[in-house]
Amino acid sequence: MSHLTVDIGGRPGLDCRGFCSYCYFRHVQGATSFGCRYCLPFRKGCDYCTRGVREQYRGFKDLRTVADDVLAQLQIADRELSRITVSGGGDPSCYPRFCDLIELLSSTEVPLHIGYTSGKGFDDPAIADFLIDCGLSEVSFTVFASDADLRRRWMHDPTPEASLAVLERLCEAIDVYAAAVVLPGVNDGETLARTCEWLDERGAKGLILMRFANSTDQGLILGNAPILPDQPVHSVEEFRGMVTEMNSRFEMKISGTPLWDPGIGSPFAILHEPDLLKKLPRVRKRATVITGSVAAPFIRRILEIRGSRSRVVPTEKEIACLITIDDLRDLDLRDLEEVVIIPGRAFVHDAEAQQVLSADGICRDVVRGPETLTADGETSMGMTKNQVLEKELEGFSALINTINLYGT
Repeated sequence: MSHLTVDIGGRPGLDCRGFCSYCYFRHVQGATSFGCRYCLPFRKGCDYCTRGVREQYRGFKDLRTVADDVLAQLQIADRELSRITVSGGGDPSCYPRFCDLIELLSSTEVPLHIGYTSGKGFDDPAIADFLIDCGLSEVSFTVFASDADLRRRWMHDPTPEASLAVLERLCEAIDVYAAAVVLPGVNDGETLARTCEWLDERGAKGLILMRFANSTDQGLILGNAPILPDQPVHSVEEFRGMVTEMNSRFEMKISGTPLWDPGIGSPFAILHEPDLLKKLPRVRKRATVITGSVAAPFIRRILEIRGSRSRVVPTEKEIACLITIDDLRDLDLRDLEEVVIIPGRAFVHDAEAQQVLSADGICRDVVRGPETLTADGETSMGMTKNQVLEKELEGFSALINTINLYGT
């Protein structure tokens, strides 16, 4: 069984009826190439780390282009399709020929999934039954709050009552995974509790809570910090506690990003599985592992259990895959060994990383580690505990094998 992804294109803020107040892509500056794992060894910058990370597309693709792409993918598919996912830089609910697109895809008789929508393009509640009749089986729907006035003010939703009516009907009939960026003093506290209760009563499968980011160290790498001046942000510990509390009060699954999934114990659920930890390779060599500040203590503990005496060095950046060359420049090179392993998805060019991390005259080898070591709450929302543990076992085995292959 395989999945087919239908990319409809679109631009954040332009093809979604305007930026939400808290949107990660608001105020994006410039077109600097960060460097990444896809860049050529001798050239910093590629389409992914220059345009892709900013989702700088030309707008929605026309329906004929999308249809031709779907047909081409169907012709080369070597396995039976289990799902078709609609996604893009813009909001699918705002796609000009959205109903035509859904009807076209429904003709394949494959279950449909909308990878993300804010619902801001849904002005008529009747579209919910249309989607259900066309085979929509799953949707990720940004709710923000069940309070229509809050959606109108913070999401700039012109028809919040209609959007919530669509969400309510979908919750009754298909798998709905809601999402909410949580802003302290806006949609947390009792407002969040009421939103959770509203979703739970209507049959939502889950809710992913997303901690609002407002500074560079929290992940705003596009020159756009702060998004909301003077807006407070939950600490990682406060946010984890909020996720735990909400999950304990309601039947549906509630998890959070960057932390955590209370039902599974992830990220890094393997720490609570001694038998699985024993299946990881032993660490036989030394190498410094650079990561984000959130993951660092977990990674350090797992490697220590497997015999590591190497350093795990956190950056100021909280999330490892959003590390840039500036984060590496801020490190104390005295903390680094001769071999340094950086996150597989870090936004740095390998040659530049080696130059920066060897600036003290010690020539260090810089190696990329695995792309992922665990599943955050957003990823684990649709996974079982065994699937998460399998992902972690695979990721840490790859990291340890990298240390043993390149370390000293």
